[in-house]
Amino acid sequence: MTEPPRKPPRSAMTLRDMLVAIGVLALVVVVIGGVTRGCTFSPGGPTVDQGALPVVDAPAELRDLARTVPFALRVPGVPPGWRSNSVGQDRVDPADEAAGRSVRVGYLTSEGRYLRLVQSDATEEALLAAETGAAAVPARGTTDVGGLTFVVYGAPDDEPIWIGELDGVRVLITGSGTEQDFQALAGALLTGERLPVGG
Repeated sequence: MTEPPRKPPRSAMTLRDMLVAIGVLALVVVVIGGVTRGCTFSPGGPTVDQGALPVVDAPAELRDLARTVPFALRVPGVPPGWRSNSVGQDRVDPADEAAGRSVRVGYLTSEGRYLRLVQSDATEEALLAAETGAAAVPARGTTDVGGLTFVVYGAPDDEPIWIGELDGVRVLITGSGTEQDFQALAGALLTGERLPVGG
């Protein structure tokens, strides 16, 4: 009866054996990644798969929410190709009922970048703290869009946070969009329909 083959000692393994093992492992990773589509290469930075997110009728949702918040909401007329994927409202600080309320709308640009618009009756400090988790965020200066001045917050490598005040309502814009996207949303807010308090 012949003896079963024995595994050779590690000292007998060659560079060729190691390269074959790495090649087999890389092939397994590529096959699993291709089957599950779990990996993608995006040299231009992160984008959002627009087909995987819901579409929300933001103007209709904002009109409904206008009846429930104590400040006047605006309905921005966003550029063609943009769509909303979320609308909601909550307290700026859930632990403090006096901190104010906020209405949030998420937008996807036609290039797949994400922007969030917040309208609130909270102070600038409370709104910024709610957005950043109370972490200290430096102010970078100001920018003006159609006569509306925004304070720009955030480190150079972070997503910027723009906060301004329009007709007594604090507005905040943040997200992965370009500066032109931010300006487009701010301009759409300025020219958008102003809903009366209480709907």
